[in-house]
Amino acid sequence: MNLSERVAVITGAGGGIGRGIALALARRGCHLALADVSAAGLAETSALLRGVHVSTHKLDVTDRAATALLPKAVLAEHGRVDLLVNNAGVAIGGTFEQVDEADFDWLMDVNFHAVVRLTRAFLPLLKASDQARIVNISSLFGLIAPPGQTAYSAAKFAVRAFSESLRNELAEAGSSVGVTVVHPGGINTDIARNARPPRHVTNEEAALVAAERDRFQKFLRMSPARAGEIIATGIEKERARVLVGTDARIGSIIERLAPISYWNILKRSMA
Repeated sequence: MNLSERVAVITGAGGGIGRGIALALARRGCHLALADVSAAGLAETSALLRGVHVSTHKLDVTDRAATALLPKAVLAEHGRVDLLVNNAGVAIGGTFEQVDEADFDWLMDVNFHAVVRLTRAFLPLLKASDQARIVNISSLFGLIAPPGQTAYSAAKFAVRAFSESLRNELAEAGSSVGVTVVHPGGINTDIARNARPPRHVTNEEAALVAAERDRFQKFLRMSPARAGEIIATGIEKERARVLVGTDARIGSIIERLAPISYWNILKRSMA
C-alpha cells in the first residue's frame, strides 16, 4: 500500500503509540486526521508533523454522538479516508476482584466498543476508497493473558477476534478494505503509569498494585517512535498481523507451543 497522499484517521494520537504512528505515516506523505481526548496532546503531536495536511479532532471515544459525527468532520477537512487506526486505549490496575464493575465496563468501552463504533462509522468512507485499511491496535495481552489484566486482556482479545472475523468477511465480499491487527509488546508509553487504580481496596492492597505497576514499567523499553515505524511498515506491506517487539514475538510463539501453561514459562523468564 503506497501511503503517499492517502488520508489516515488515528485515535489516541495525542501521545504514545498514536503519536509514533502519526510521525511514521507523515514521513510517508500520508495526510492525517488526529483524534484524542487531550487537546494539549493533539497540539503537541500536530506541531511535530511537517509536509502533510493535518487536522485535529478532540474526541472522547466513549461518546457515541461525537464518534458518529467524526467521519463528516474528517471528510470536510480531507475529502476522503483511506486508513483508520483504532489506537486509543486505557489500563486498570488490580485483579478481577479488586476492579469494580464500573471501571471494568469503562475500560471495555474505550478499548473495545469504541473500536467497533469507529469501524462502523468509517467503513462506508473506507469502502469508497480504491485501497483502504483498518488497523486495530490490540496488545501482547491480546495473545497471552497474565494475572492482574482481566479487563485489559479481555478487551484486547476481543479486538483481535473482531479484527480477524471482519477481515474474513471483507475478503469474502471482495472488498478493497483490508484489516491489520497489531500486537505491541513493551512500548514505553504512559498507559501503565496512568493506569486507573482499583478504588475499593485496602492501603496494603493498593501498595501491592502500585508495586506491580512499577515492576511492569521496567519491561516497557521500545520507543513509541520505533513502534510507529514498525506498524507503518506493516501497513505498507498489507500484513494481517503485526507483532511489535521481541517480547511480542516470543509471547506469540510460547502461547502456541504451550497454550495452557505459557504463563508459568513466561513468569520464570521474567523473574
